[in-house]
Amino acid sequence: MFMIFLTFLSAISISIIAAGYSIVGLATLFAGAVVPIIAMGSALEVGKLVAASWLYNNWRNDFVPRTLKAYLTFAVIVLIFITSMGIFGFLSKAHLDQVKPTSSNNIKIELIDNQIEQQELIITRSNKTLSLLDSTLEKYVDMEYVTRGLKEREKQKPERDALTLAINNASDKIAELSDQKGVLQLEQDKIEAEVGPIKYVAELIYGDNAEDQFDNAVRWVIIVLIFVFDPLAVLLLIAANISLRTYRTKKNMVKEDEKQNLKTKIDRMNKKAERFRKRDRDYKRFIEKLGAKDLKDLDPDEIRIKLDQVMDWNEKSKQG
Repeated sequence: MFMIFLTFLSAISISIIAAGYSIVGLATLFAGAVVPIIAMGSALEVGKLVAASWLYNNWRNDFVPRTLKAYLTFAVIVLIFITSMGIFGFLSKAHLDQVKPTSSNNIKIELIDNQIEQQELIITRSNKTLSLLDSTLEKYVDMEYVTRGLKEREKQKPERDALTLAINNASDKIAELSDQKGVLQLEQDKIEAEVGPIKYVAELIYGDNAEDQFDNAVRWVIIVLIFVFDPLAVLLLIAANISLRTYRTKKNMVKEDEKQNLKTKIDRMNKKAERFRKRDRDYKRFIEKLGAKDLKDLDPDEIRIKLDQVMDWNEKSKQG
């Protein structure tokens, strides 16, 4: 009985979990009607289990039309498919919610890298311009026009200050962007660690091309799960019905055996009682034939012995 209860409990538990996942998945597909989808999904899940159980218990019932059996069987199969589809939607959404931050972080990191390249380009150009200004002053020095060179340097001072400021600003910007990239990279590493197991699954399925097949690997894992999720619940419910019917059959057989044994015992007791009643009748007949006059000189023990001897003789004579 415990195994029957455990089978029923497993079937109901798996079915409830599958129904929950399916309803959430269907509500995601039809986000505009969440409450009606929940009500419809709950009613259909209960109806599916009731239909599967009723079909098993009434499959050999001659009063049930074949069309009803065919429709209910078709309905159960379709409902299993709908539940599996809802579970697929739920698990797919869970995977996308997990992968979505990864793609978002990749885009942000790529933008930061582009900004860093732009700032590095500003620094490179500014340094190149400063180098040109320095080379111009060196020409004046080489031509021994030191005074003109100093005047020229004074003219260059605003431009040099602007270039130096641009270099410093670009360096600060690069440092700031590098910090932001480090934070995003850390989050990216955490997310990749969470989705890391799927990499091994993808490598198991696709080998060297696993890096570009993560989504396909997840899709196959989900398909495997839905093939053993809701169908298992329905089959466990049918198995529980089979076990319950077997248990009741055995229990009825035990009751029938007990009734038969009791009837046999009663028959044996009735036969014994009949023999005792017959013996009493024989005693009475003997006493009546013998009469009180012939027994007056005998004590009770002698009378009993003589009566037993007569009864034994009567039994032997009947058997002979």
